[in-house]
Amino acid sequence: MRPVVGTLAIIGCGLIGSSIARAARRGNAAARIVVCDADAGARRAIAKLGFADAIVASPAKAVAKADMVVLCTPMSTYAAIGRAIGSKLKAGAVLTDAGSVKRAAQDRLAPFVPRGVHLVPAHPVAGTENSGPEAGFAELFDGRWCIVTPVAGTPKLATKKVEALWTRLGSKVAVMTPEHHDRVLAITSHVPHLIAYTIVNTASDLEGTLRAEVIRYSASGFRDFTRVAASSPVMWRDIFLANKDAVLEMLGRLYEDIALLQKAIRHDEGDTLERLFAKARHIRRSVVAAKQD
Repeated sequence: MRPVVGTLAIIGCGLIGSSIARAARRGNAAARIVVCDADAGARRAIAKLGFADAIVASPAKAVAKADMVVLCTPMSTYAAIGRAIGSKLKAGAVLTDAGSVKRAAQDRLAPFVPRGVHLVPAHPVAGTENSGPEAGFAELFDGRWCIVTPVAGTPKLATKKVEALWTRLGSKVAVMTPEHHDRVLAITSHVPHLIAYTIVNTASDLEGTLRAEVIRYSASGFRDFTRVAASSPVMWRDIFLANKDAVLEMLGRLYEDIALLQKAIRHDEGDTLERLFAKARHIRRSVVAAKQD
């Protein structure tokens, strides 16, 4: 199988960046893999793990000969990295990313993309609560969706190249506008994380004895919330601020639904509760049937 790209540069080597490198190595997606990370400890770990052909600290150095660049850093870093690499990107290169908010990704990177370089943002809908180069694994994207949100006017060949990369990494690929992506992910990913952080913090604010018992007797539901809440605080801070309009819209809908549940519980409306729970169970079964569990 021929590589999708010649040189693939990955900027940021946490869970997603290291998984991309591993999956690219497994699927021969790139003839050469260059990994960039600002943290010296991360670079030492990457060297030991052996999934990169070259390891550098400078984003500008990483992209100099790259055919495709994947940005895998917190969204608050995008503008600074875009400024650092813009003049170093070679003609014909494709710049993409793995961030969770696509309108912001486009807005923050586009000003630094020179003529002849193609910006094709993307978002692999996959992850775990772990971080760092050691947390990655080649199978992370297998059977998961990657959503590609090309900038208007982008040559189809550039978009197809990003699609081909993610297909080779194991993903299913969908193409949509950044605005639509951000509304969908607000309810499927962003608001659930916000709820998880809130519930765990609520538990932590309980009086001492009750808090200790909550931790000691955690049932599976609460354990799932604590797993989600273990995700990177910096990454999720950036996501909520970058996608604030869609998140606030979905939170408004959630408040209305919670008010409906409050009313049903207060007034002993068992039929309403059962109907809502049955509807939710159907959605869960649909998720499992779609193999996105």
